[in-house]
Amino acid sequence: MRSDSSPGTLPAREHLPAGDAGTPVLDVVIPVYNEEKDLQPCVLRLHEHLKRTFPYAFRITIADNASTDTTPLVSQRLEAEIPEVKAFRLEQKGRGRALRTVWSASDAPILAYMDVDLSTDLNALLPLVAPLISGHSDLAIGSRLARSSRVVRGPKREFISRAYNLILRGSLQARFSDAQCGFKAIRRDVAQVLLPLVEDTGWFFDTEMLVIAERAGLRIHEVPVDWVDDPDSTVHIVKTATEDLKGVWRVGKALASGSLPLDRITRPFGDDPRDREIQDVPTGLARQLVGFCVVGGLSTLFYLVLYSAFRQFGGSQIANALALLVSAVANTAANRRLTFGVRGRGGAVRHQAQGLVVFGIGLALTSGSLAALNAASSDPAHSTELAVLIAANLAATVLRFLLFRAWVFPDRDDDQPRSTVVAGHTPSSPAHSTQQPYAPLPQRPTAHHPYATAPQSPYETTEFRVGEAAEQRSWRDATVQLQPVRPTDTDPRNS
Repeated sequence: MRSDSSPGTLPAREHLPAGDAGTPVLDVVIPVYNEEKDLQPCVLRLHEHLKRTFPYAFRITIADNASTDTTPLVSQRLEAEIPEVKAFRLEQKGRGRALRTVWSASDAPILAYMDVDLSTDLNALLPLVAPLISGHSDLAIGSRLARSSRVVRGPKREFISRAYNLILRGSLQARFSDAQCGFKAIRRDVAQVLLPLVEDTGWFFDTEMLVIAERAGLRIHEVPVDWVDDPDSTVHIVKTATEDLKGVWRVGKALASGSLPLDRITRPFGDDPRDREIQDVPTGLARQLVGFCVVGGLSTLFYLVLYSAFRQFGGSQIANALALLVSAVANTAANRRLTFGVRGRGGAVRHQAQGLVVFGIGLALTSGSLAALNAASSDPAHSTELAVLIAANLAATVLRFLLFRAWVFPDRDDDQPRSTVVAGHTPSSPAHSTQQPYAPLPQRPTAHHPYATAPQSPYETTEFRVGEAAEQRSWRDATVQLQPVRPTDTDPRNS
């Protein structure tokens, strides 16, 4: 799948308008489990802060994770006393499960969550959600590890937090600084297509969501926070760390194999200023040239090392052929993944076969140059051979790029099916129904309760590009509902 020129399934980010009175712009979720003592002070303090400082309508949602104490009673009492508070009960534990459920059902365009202990200073809440409201970013996280953050906690937790983030940087190439801070926000349109890809239902939920979003090219905004450790925290460090490491292995394996459909949650081409179309320059050419040059430079060094090694045991022609063959296989594999964004094993054998044809052309150029050198001099110096081969390889490299782009890895976006946007129209026949490989998202909430769901009915699907869909959005329906599609959906065995 080509990732450099994918149209994406998310519309371009836009500034959210103020909206109608009573429509919440922000939904702050507080996941709790047996928090009967801390819940009421937390909600009252958060509600007072939002009433005083937040310029939009808001909602506070208490997501009860199967508590066994009086937490559900406290939640219901707060819901009855405060209009902006809603209580939501889950019969299964798991912070990730609670966030996924409530975020998927919420009608607010900005979704956030924070821990019930309120360790994070609430003054960071407006800076957290402001870039999401303005359309600048897709997700926002609070960071305790930023230079300007002020954190009060013990050395044990400090060491664990920094060690975990070093693991994420080393294994998953994560660039965000703090994956575990319980202070995050996301745009609802992003959540609707991102959450179905997140498998974890516990504490690793945050990390998995951020890694997938970052790899898909979504913009993550970081806010330095003031944070005071809660000494009464009930998190089991050893168990949580073990589950996190298992999650790191699972996500790393999925990224390495290309099984995550990252192209399905990218922003459309042109949303990034670096992707602006330039007249007479093909889409993605600039970044492909950079990637190809990097891979080509490394391949040339690899080739020269191999040639020098093989030259010790044979003639120049045999050494050149063997070195070029080995480096060509490595070059094709590297360009396939890094330059042209093709992931997964599909078509790998065909690409290597076509790469070998390109190799044959390069072999003809380099062998011809060696033959010409040997005809001109009966015993050329080794340095002269290398200089001639470098010149011949430069010519072969230009030709290789053109053949890779036009023949081996051509842009087939026009042949790919367009993103299917599910729009509400009149009921249709089953022939027009769309298969849902993931669990269906809850329907739009009804007026009497924000999480009540309407009976499902079949709707016909309309195919059009996301850019066109973005123009038809309204404030009342701030997101385009997209049905994620797995690569296996076209398998006849699934029908």
